[in-house]
Amino acid sequence: MKRIYKRVNFGLLLIVGLFALPMACSSPRFELVDGYIYKQHPQTEDPDRWELVWEDRFDSLQTQFWTPIDLYRSPRFTNRMPQLLEDQNAWREITNLWASYMSAENPETVTFDAGVLHLKALKNRDTTGWDNRPYHTGGLWSQKKLAFQYGRLEIRAQLDPAYGAWPALWLIPEKAIYSDQHNGEIDIMERLNHDAFVYQTIHSHWNLNLKLDNIKRYDTISFDPKKFNTFWVSWKKDQITFGVNDQTNFTYQKIPGAGTFQWPFDQPFFIILSQQLEGWPGKVTQPEELPIDMKIDWIRLYQ
Repeated sequence: MKRIYKRVNFGLLLIVGLFALPMACSSPRFELVDGYIYKQHPQTEDPDRWELVWEDRFDSLQTQFWTPIDLYRSPRFTNRMPQLLEDQNAWREITNLWASYMSAENPETVTFDAGVLHLKALKNRDTTGWDNRPYHTGGLWSQKKLAFQYGRLEIRAQLDPAYGAWPALWLIPEKAIYSDQHNGEIDIMERLNHDAFVYQTIHSHWNLNLKLDNIKRYDTISFDPKKFNTFWVSWKKDQITFGVNDQTNFTYQKIPGAGTFQWPFDQPFFIILSQQLEGWPGKVTQPEELPIDMKIDWIRLYQ
């Protein structure tokens, strides 16, 4: 499907976003809520009319959009697991957590080179101190800095393989407005080990807690591991479609009358870019494969 859009200079877009919020808020394509949430206007949902509204080309860390993820320094983790601040070995109890090895203290985990973001997984060079985890991994998230509701998100990335590797590009709710349920998750890309395919998945209270799988919520799709690929999601008010490059994978539909348990996707979500180890793919069985890299060339949001 042909998309008509105009290229936006990132520097100019940043100036508009930071210093001309009234102009951004008056955009016919989106409302800028709380100064950082791109909420698409319903009348612009036709994909043929979507235009680029935000992008990052990763020349450097744009701290107005991104925060490095750290198991020990991110309140999202330490508030839920205060033992991380009290017990040097607490991480051993949560090695299946996607963020078990996330480190913002290790400068090697998140780097930039020639307009490419590198999120690495590597051995911890010093396990004699407080942080005695065997590995460190890199990630960024945009919570409280950049979120969106509806639109098309594209991420161009290349994924290094390793046994125990679990790179992911995904979305979770910015404010989690439903207190009595799981508020949903949109997984644009997850790759395991040396697989030549990726998973694209929807999670909700419907399937996670009620164990209802009467609607297709995930599928796999092949990709070329040796090249950069564009992983994307197209999110509308009643359906979410996934794909890679020019190929569409599948569409998750809103079920009329099913309620928010099945469709909590009527609220803003923020972005997570994470190079992960262990958990779902299993243990690192060949540590000599490390370090590995998830390289991200750019990320673009259309509305």
